[in-house]
Amino acid sequence: MNNQEIIIRVAKPDDKKYSKTITDEMESSAAARGTGIAKRSPEYIEKKIDEGKAVIALTKDGTWVGFCYIETWSHGEYVANSGLIVSPSFRKSGVAKSIKKRIFDLSREMYPEAKIFGLTTGLAVMKINSELGYEPVTYSELTQDETFWAGCKSCVNYDILMSKERKNCMCTAMLYDPKDHYKPEETKEYFEENKKGFERLLQFKRWKFLRPFLKKDNKDESNGKGTSRLKSVFHHFFNL
Repeated sequence: MNNQEIIIRVAKPDDKKYSKTITDEMESSAAARGTGIAKRSPEYIEKKIDEGKAVIALTKDGTWVGFCYIETWSHGEYVANSGLIVSPSFRKSGVAKSIKKRIFDLSREMYPEAKIFGLTTGLAVMKINSELGYEPVTYSELTQDETFWAGCKSCVNYDILMSKERKNCMCTAMLYDPKDHYKPEETKEYFEENKKGFERLLQFKRWKFLRPFLKKDNKDESNGKGTSRLKSVFHHFFNL
C-alpha cells in the first residue's frame, strides 16, 4: 500500500475528472467479486458531485483513493450510501471505514430525519456499518421505492431476489433509524458478540438460495445443455 497521507472530503466540481476512473473501478471490482451493482455512468457520478452528495479520498499529490455517494428514496425518507469503492492499491488500509464514516456524517447533515440503509454480502462492511450504529433488519424495513429495486437488475443475484419476492436475497440489510436506534457502541458490541453467527448466516444463504440453481445446473448438464452463466455465478459466490 502507498503510505501517503490520505485526504477524505466532500467532492468538489474539480473532482469530476476522476469520474471515469471511479466507474471503471466499480465495474471491475464487482466483476472480480462476482457480485452485481447498479451500473453507473461517469455522468451520473459527476451529477452526484455537483449536488454535493459525494465523498472522495485522495492523496496529497492528487492520486485517487476512494469514493462514495448518497442516494435518496421515497421522497427523502430513506438514504443509501452507495457505490463505495477503494483503489486496489489502498485496500485493507482502513480507508473504506473512513470514507463510510464521512459519507454517513454527510447523510446525517443533509437528511437528519432520513433512515439510512445498506445492503451487503460482506462481513467486513457489516462490521463497519455496525460501528456507525446500523442494525440488521428485514427487507420489509427498507424503502419499497420501485426505482431502488430496479437498480438490482444488474446484479447476478437478481433472480434469487425475485424468487424470494424481494423479501430476502444474498445481501444482508442494515438500517440506521435516527428516531429509533441503539448507540454505536451497542451495535458494535452486538456485532462482535454475534460475528460468527452472521458469518454462518451468510454461508447458509449461499447454500440455501443457490440450491435451486444447482439443481437446474445438474439437470441441464444431464441434457447436454450449456449453463456457463450459472456455473460462473456458483464459482463467484464461494470465492468472495
